[in-house]
Amino acid sequence: MKTENNRAVIYTRVSTEKNTQETSLTRQQEELSRYAQNLGYEVLATFQDQQSGYDVERPGLLDMMDYIKEQHVAAIFVQDETRLGRGNARMAILHLLQKSETTVYSLNNAGPLTLNEMDTMLLEILAIVEEYQRKIHNAKIKRGMKRAVENGYRPELNIKNRHNHEGRERIEVPIEEIVKLRDKGLTFQEIASTLRGLGFQVSKATVHRRYAEYIEELEN
Repeated sequence: MKTENNRAVIYTRVSTEKNTQETSLTRQQEELSRYAQNLGYEVLATFQDQQSGYDVERPGLLDMMDYIKEQHVAAIFVQDETRLGRGNARMAILHLLQKSETTVYSLNNAGPLTLNEMDTMLLEILAIVEEYQRKIHNAKIKRGMKRAVENGYRPELNIKNRHNHEGRERIEVPIEEIVKLRDKGLTFQEIASTLRGLGFQVSKATVHRRYAEYIEELEN
């Protein structure tokens, strides 16, 4: 079996840090390497953890999720679905892998991971909820921008934004824009949403902190 994108990773996990579990990790990796090779995949990296499957703060897992996103990995090979996680952690991980369009191959399933009806329904619900969260977020940005414009804010006059035609993310926080929008009566949440719409990657907390620092400097 050959695939257009044959990039893959292997993930192994045992629940404890006992030395006897090292043998299990090695066995999992060897078996999964052969399995991936037989299916025509190129294994780019192997990640492992000696930690409970209920815990999502696993170093190997977190490194793997970053790697999958950065390298556009098409498949992940595991001994069985419980290696990825258990309980709510399992569903959260499967949801992230689904978003990255990464196929999970289970050695025990002898193929792509088969989900039961309940799991499939939960993943569909998560996808729907996330889509509506995205719509709500975009609506907040539009509302904040509309309110700012109605109160006299002119984003086209923003010198820094004028030269950002490529839409690159900017790290700097424009305190002058924060002050202008605050003077127009916007809340810190609306200011943060508006600035994100202009390309500034800022949070409500950052906006509030920078504004407080600005006021403190004026008072001093």
